[in-house]
Amino acid sequence: MRAAVFRQGELVVDSVRDPVLAEGQVLVKTRSCGICGTDLHAARYPAEFTELARRTGGRWNFDPSRDVVFGHEYVAEVVANGPGTEGRFKPGQLVTSMPLTMTGTTVMGLGYNPDIPGAYGEYMPLAERMLLPVPAGMDPEHAALVEPMAVGLHAVNYARLLPEDVPLVVGCGPIGLAVIAALKLRGVGPIIASDYSPARRALAKAMGADIVVDPAQASPYAALEQAITPDGHDGSRYAALFGIGPQRRPSVLFECVGVPGVIQQMMEGAPAGARIVVVGVSMQTDSFEPFFGILKHTSLQFVLAYTAAEFAETLDHIAAGRMNVAPLITGRVGLEGVADAFRDLASPEKHAKVLIEPWR
Repeated sequence: MRAAVFRQGELVVDSVRDPVLAEGQVLVKTRSCGICGTDLHAARYPAEFTELARRTGGRWNFDPSRDVVFGHEYVAEVVANGPGTEGRFKPGQLVTSMPLTMTGTTVMGLGYNPDIPGAYGEYMPLAERMLLPVPAGMDPEHAALVEPMAVGLHAVNYARLLPEDVPLVVGCGPIGLAVIAALKLRGVGPIIASDYSPARRALAKAMGADIVVDPAQASPYAALEQAITPDGHDGSRYAALFGIGPQRRPSVLFECVGVPGVIQQMMEGAPAGARIVVVGVSMQTDSFEPFFGILKHTSLQFVLAYTAAEFAETLDHIAAGRMNVAPLITGRVGLEGVADAFRDLASPEKHAKVLIEPWR
C-alpha cells in the first residue's frame, strides 16, 4: 500500500507492506486522517520524543531510526473481517475508534508504532471490539475529528466544573478549540479565550467563546478578573478573611499552548483559588515558582487523552450537531501534500486542522 512515511527525519511517500490481520482484527481503508500537533512535535523533535516516551513508561514505542506511518485521528471504511472476528461490521461501513489496536489482550498504539501503520497510509488493522460505527447521516470528515475533540471533553471533565465557574482558555489551536466546544456543552460562562492569532480568535468565537482576547493588546487575566468580580466586591484582606460582601465567582483556566513559560504566566495571572488544567503538551523542560501557587491556593491538574466512554460520547455529540467541528477543517491533502501541510501548520493563520485523504 502507499503511505506518507516518516523516514530519517523526513516525510516521504512510498509503498509499504500491507497490514497482516491478527486474531480479532478488521482491515480498514483510511478515508480521512487529521494531522495532530503531537505529530508535528514527533517529526520536529524525534530524538526528544523517543526519550520522553522511554522515560515515561514506554506509552509510545516510537523509533525514529525506523520507518513510521503516523496518523491517529481517523475515519475509515471496513474492507474485510479478519480471523476470529464476529463480522459485526460489513465491508463498506464507516467506522472510527480510539487510536489503538489489539491482538488477544495485548493493546498496541497506532500512529507512532513502527510495526503497525497509522492512518497516513491507505490501510490499517483495527480491533473489531474497539470499532464504533459512524452514525447514518454524519459527515465522514467530521468523524475524523472525534479524537481531538475527545481530548477537550476529557480536559473539561477533569476540571470538575461547578455551575458558577468562569473558564479561561489560553491558546486556541485545535485542542483549545476542543476545550471551548466542551465548555459550551456544559453551559458555563462567560467562556474567555486568548490567542495571539486573529484567525484562531475568530475560530474561538465560532466554537462558542463569549469573550476573545488578543494578549498582545490586553490581559486575558484582567478579563477573567472582571468576569468573576461582582459589583460591590471588597477586595481587602479583611473582607476576604471574614467573607464580607459579594464574593467572586470561582475560575478554571485551561493551558492549551504547550510552550515552556506559559504555566508560570498562568500561575502569576490566575485569581486566588483558581484551578489550572494543563492540556497543552510541552516536550521541553519547564519551570515555575511554586510560591505563586502556594500563596493563591492554586490547583494544578495535568491531563492527557480521554476514556473510551468519552470517545464514544464525543462521536455522539458531533453526529448530533452539539459540537460543530466544520469550522476546524481548513485544508485537505493527498499523501503527496503531507510534507507541505506539516510546514503550513507552523503558521496559525493558515490552518486549524488539515485532513489527509490517502486515496485523494
